[in-house]
Amino acid sequence: MTLLEIFGFLRFSFTDMLDVLLVALFIYFIFRWIRDSAAMNIFTAIISIYVLRVFAEALNMKLTSALLGTFIDVGVLAVIIIFQPEIRHFLMRFGVSTRFGSRTRIFLNKFLGNEDLPMDNAAVKEITEACRTMSEQKTGALIVIPHQVSLNFVVETGDKIDALINRRLIMNLFFKNSPLHDGAVIIDNRHIVAARCTLPITERTDIPPSYGMRHKAAIGITEETDADVIVVSEETGGIAFGHGGSLTHINNINELKLKLTASLSSSDKPSAKDAENTKKA
Repeated sequence: MTLLEIFGFLRFSFTDMLDVLLVALFIYFIFRWIRDSAAMNIFTAIISIYVLRVFAEALNMKLTSALLGTFIDVGVLAVIIIFQPEIRHFLMRFGVSTRFGSRTRIFLNKFLGNEDLPMDNAAVKEITEACRTMSEQKTGALIVIPHQVSLNFVVETGDKIDALINRRLIMNLFFKNSPLHDGAVIIDNRHIVAARCTLPITERTDIPPSYGMRHKAAIGITEETDADVIVVSEETGGIAFGHGGSLTHINNINELKLKLTASLSSSDKPSAKDAENTKKA
């Protein structure tokens, strides 16, 4: 009995090869999404159980195969619960990754009149100058700027502001004696949408020990959405810019302006606010 006969591949056709390739790619991308999370060990255990079941079925070990099959069948619901953050992250990324979807939303926003003015250089300057002053004064700050993924689930955890971007307002929101200083400020287009918002905390264990809760929250929200985040450390006054689950230390305010401007101009996607308006319409 050959290895091919054991696994039932009597004729290894092009379709079989394509099937194996797709499964391999699927497992590879899942591994990439969860490799730095606490779910990695669980994912490895699930794959191991499945491989053992395949071998048990191939060797006609009926009792072992049935037992492992029960674990797998019951584990489907458990996997959905355990991997809920990763699944949500994947679906949000998948929903905004296609150019067709982006073009469609842009057309609908224009057709329905739901367009909002995008963030311009003046707004970027107000944000960065506020960060400069807060850095000099060692005032802790956490600013989130969404792109296409709606942050309504975050806005609902805080207090709505709905004011035009202004450096003095941003500084007052993060002033340590302000009732709204504890949490994140959400800025979409040219508006300060909300303050005192609660962000998801990253589960990664490889982040630097010098990072506080603001940095962990910044990484967490950029892991789950396509937002940009600016963090000002209360202890050191250092500024960090976050996107895609990583933070970059900012050496000077001009570097922050360049990063923020490049991030905003590199995408032709509609804003999160526009996307939400389209959904409601």
